[in-house]
Amino acid sequence: MEFLDVVRRRKTTNGPFRPDPVSEEHQRLLMEVAGRAPSQLNSQPWRFCVVDDRAVIEQVADISGSSMTTAMSNGTFFERYKPYFRFSAAEMAEKRSGMLFDKLPVPLRPFTKQVFTARGQKIMNQLRVPQTLGAENRKLVAGSPLLLAVMLDRAEYRPGQLSSFYSLFSMGAAMENVWLTTVEIGMGIQFVSFPMEVEGQWDRLVELFGVPDDLELMAVYRLGYLPEQSSRPAIDWSSHERRLPSQYVFRNSCATPQEGWDEPAAQP
Repeated sequence: MEFLDVVRRRKTTNGPFRPDPVSEEHQRLLMEVAGRAPSQLNSQPWRFCVVDDRAVIEQVADISGSSMTTAMSNGTFFERYKPYFRFSAAEMAEKRSGMLFDKLPVPLRPFTKQVFTARGQKIMNQLRVPQTLGAENRKLVAGSPLLLAVMLDRAEYRPGQLSSFYSLFSMGAAMENVWLTTVEIGMGIQFVSFPMEVEGQWDRLVELFGVPDDLELMAVYRLGYLPEQSSRPAIDWSSHERRLPSQYVFRNSCATPQEGWDEPAAQP
């Protein structure tokens, strides 16, 4: 499989996984490709905790689901991310960024334009939408056969110092290796983000994973094998949902946008 095709097929899985356990062979493969990522001076600042214990996964699911309910109920989620919400295909085509929310709960659809207002928040809370979404999030995480906790060595990750940037850059490279490899082996992956949105919830994960003081928990992902057919397909980051190269690439100077690259590149 050509690498360019793998990159173009990379997706975020926002639906359920098959219940099958992730094979040890694939777990080892994912960790090997992560460990082969570049890092400043070969510092390799990343550490990983692979979790397949059902009891631990269920606890993470509880934390994630309750975090989503809280963030949705108090309005912090919508306030924080409203620049990225799109409510129509036309808006998505114009902005070419953000997330398309075209499947809001039926009772909320008449109030789409008010979702970021106090009235819209009140309606959502009255309809218990945050609880419904939180329960769905909990179910998705609980249905994951594998979780991956990503940490950085505090000896390298020192916020405010250049080493911190290098560590984050290296961690991103490691996780991109993992993400692209999941495409090739029929797996999906999604960031478990909501515990980060609510004060105190991330600390619960740190304790649950037994993260030592010399490591910093940076991210948690859920992984599993994709069903052959899914009623909730993975988010398709295809060209119509991405900015055109002329919108983010410059030539020689940031005053000169790159022209002529907006069509997809040919396979080498």
